[in-house]
Amino acid sequence: MLRDTGTDALLTARELYRFYRSGDEEVFALRGVSLSVHAGETIAVVGPSGSGKSTLLACLAGLEEPSGGEVRLGGQRLSHRSERERTRLRARQVGVLLQSGNLLPHLSVRDNILLPQWAVAGRPATSADELLELVGLGDRGHALARQLSGGQLARAGLAVALANTPDVILADEPTGELDSTTEQSILALLTAQAAAGRAVVIVTHSRSAVQRADRVITLSDGIASADPVASAGRVS
Repeated sequence: MLRDTGTDALLTARELYRFYRSGDEEVFALRGVSLSVHAGETIAVVGPSGSGKSTLLACLAGLEEPSGGEVRLGGQRLSHRSERERTRLRARQVGVLLQSGNLLPHLSVRDNILLPQWAVAGRPATSADELLELVGLGDRGHALARQLSGGQLARAGLAVALANTPDVILADEPTGELDSTTEQSILALLTAQAAAGRAVVIVTHSRSAVQRADRVITLSDGIASADPVASAGRVS
């Protein structure tokens, strides 16, 4: 059984369906997926390629609209709203770390962090310089994406995701192309965000990520099931 969705969850998905049309056929990427993520919790979403993991993350982030069901952030509906409203809610409450990268190539790392901060009214709780120090890039703020190593790009992307001190962090294969040492460093930064009271969802093929998760959700052909061992606590 998946954990019951609850009103105290920072992120809730109820009966998510997502289908695409291919000619005369409908291809289902998600088939009634429900989950909730609470403050301080890290969830790993696993499954083979094509199982619906990235589609689920995109729906949770409001980057895609589900064909059915709904997503809520702290009780506030995110799905089935205008793109402008979804963008506003995502900017304030969700940090997204994409596998393809979070950085605009013509901006420095520091300006990539400042961009989402400028887009949201009010002074951010954490400055760009503090975020750069947090992820170990205090001396690389003026660098462009092409001047960074793979590990530095992952760290910079996480700093961008944290720009507006989000309640929820969604990461799509954040360690997919990293060496084991850098992978452990990125995972430690992500789980530290959960320890600070955020909800963290990691789409991953990494065993190390699974071992750090509080719960593991497996997707197969768009259908979700919970790992019974991981659901009882961290995988040992």
